[in-house]
Amino acid sequence: DPPSGKWVLSAIFPTGWRTEEGRRLFIHLVEDITVRKNAEEKLRQALDGTIMVLAATTEVRDPYTADHARRVAMLARAMAGEAGFTAEQTEGTCVAAQLHDIGKLYVPVELLNKPRRLTEVEMNLVKMHPRIAHDILRNVVFPWPVALIVLQHHERMDGSGYPAGLTGPDILPEARALAVADVVEAMSSHRPYRAALGTDAALAEIAGKKGLLYDAGMVEACLRVFAKGFVFP
Repeated sequence: DPPSGKWVLSAIFPTGWRTEEGRRLFIHLVEDITVRKNAEEKLRQALDGTIMVLAATTEVRDPYTADHARRVAMLARAMAGEAGFTAEQTEGTCVAAQLHDIGKLYVPVELLNKPRRLTEVEMNLVKMHPRIAHDILRNVVFPWPVALIVLQHHERMDGSGYPAGLTGPDILPEARALAVADVVEAMSSHRPYRAALGTDAALAEIAGKKGLLYDAGMVEACLRVFAKGFVFP
C-alpha cells in the first residue's frame, strides 16, 4: 500500500487440510517489507544520481556527444519495446545508451570537433573510447551489464567491428540494439565533418546491412519504430 507509506508482501498457500464441511484450508502470510522497499528506493535514487553525474560530465566537455546520447537513448527505448525486451533489458539498454560515449572524455576534444575526416591514427585514438568507457563503468554497481553493453556497441555481426572483433553470438542483444540506434542517430544528425544525412539515408543504411553488420531483428525493430511515427526531437 504505497500511498500509506507501507509496503506489505501478501501470499496465500493451499494446505492439505480441510474443514469438517470439506472446505480446503489456506495459509495467509503477511510480511511488512517497508524497510526493504525504502532501502531499494534509496539505492535506486543513488544510482540515478550517479548516471546523471556521469552524463553531465560528458555534456560539460562536449555538448554534441551528450545530445547524441540522449537521442540514442530515446530510440533505443522505443526499439527495445518493439524487439520484445524485458523491462530490465530495456532499462539497461537505455542507461548504456546514455553513457555509451563517456569514454570520449579521454579523447582530445579537437579530434571530436575536427571539421574534416580523421586520419587513420586519429581514428584509432577515437576507437579507444569503448574500452575507456568500460574501464570507467565497470566500477559502478549497476543491476544491468551496462559496462559490457557499452564496450560492445561498436561490434558488428560479421566481426568487422571494434574493439574485440566479436561476431553475432558473442554480442549482447542490448549492445546490438544500441549499435543500430547509435548509427541511425549519428547519420541523421550533423557531424563536425559533414552535414546531416537524414533519417531516410540512415534507415536505408541499416536496412542494406541487415544481418551483415547489424542484427536483423534490431534493424526490423528500428524500421517499425520509425514507421509508427518516431522522430528525433
